[in-house]
This record gives sequence, C-alpha cells and structure tokens, in this order.
Amino acid sequence: MVAVSIVGPDDGELIVSGPSRIRILEDGSSTEHRLGMAEITIPPHTPGPPQHRHAQHDEGFYVLSGSVRFTVGEDDHDAPAGTWVMVPPGAPHTFANVGDTTAVMLNTFTPDLYVQYFRDLRDMVAAGQPLTPDSVAGVWTKYGTEPSTEYAP
Repeated sequence: MVAVSIVGPDDGELIVSGPSRIRILEDGSSTEHRLGMAEITIPPHTPGPPQHRHAQHDEGFYVLSGSVRFTVGEDDHDAPAGTWVMVPPGAPHTFANVGDTTAVMLNTFTPDLYVQYFRDLRDMVAAGQPLTPDSVAGVWTKYGTEPSTEYAP
C-alpha cells in the first residue's frame, strides 16, 4: 500500500523567517521531490523579500485569508482571499502584506528545492546572522534565484 501523508493543523515543520511564519506542509519526501508546499502567515504591514526571479522552479501562491500585494516587475496586483498566483521561472516577483489584517497563503514549489531555502534562512537566524537583502541574496544563489535588479526601488 502506498503511504499517504497527512499534516494536521498543529503539525508540519515550523520555520520562522523574520516577522513571517512559514510552516512546511510537504517537504518533497512524499512526492519524490516533485512538489513542496508551505503555509505562510504574514502580519499586517510586513514587506516581503526583494523582487527576484527563479530559474529552476515554478512557484504558486493561494491566498487563504487577508490580502497580499504581489509586485510583478513594475505592476502591483492586490490579491484578496481566494486568489491564485502562479509564477513561472524567470518572472520577477515579490509580495507583501500592506493591509491591516494578517494574511495567510499556501505556497507551492515545483520541484521542491525551495523548502531547503527556508531551512537555510532558519539556520541563519539561529546562528545570529541577520536577514538582510544581501544575506538573503547570498542564499538565493544556491537555489537558482537572483534579485531582479532592474526593478529594485
């Protein structure tokens, strides 16, 4: 019989990355690394990562509650609960919670390699290294990700 993975509401691998909370729901071990999935909780008025692009994986976002602002290049898209955003490799993007309520979204990675990126950030924080745009960009290079410098503020 094939094993089924069930992650309850109090289960999963908890990763805190700055003010946002990331809970890994699928680390790829149940999908032969085809899919990774996380729940991201973003407090009100919290900026996201610098705008960036991935070379090796698709990234999806499903807004469960609140509203998240996605910036793609120079265009802002406000995404209320019920919105799905699919970011293919090469597309510049970032997200932020600019609203007054907490936002929660599901985040998918196909394949799953970005799960380890979140673990690396957790380990940086645990080692006392601050998460700055430069330190985060240094970790990105391990996962086929680069800053979108043409859209930097």
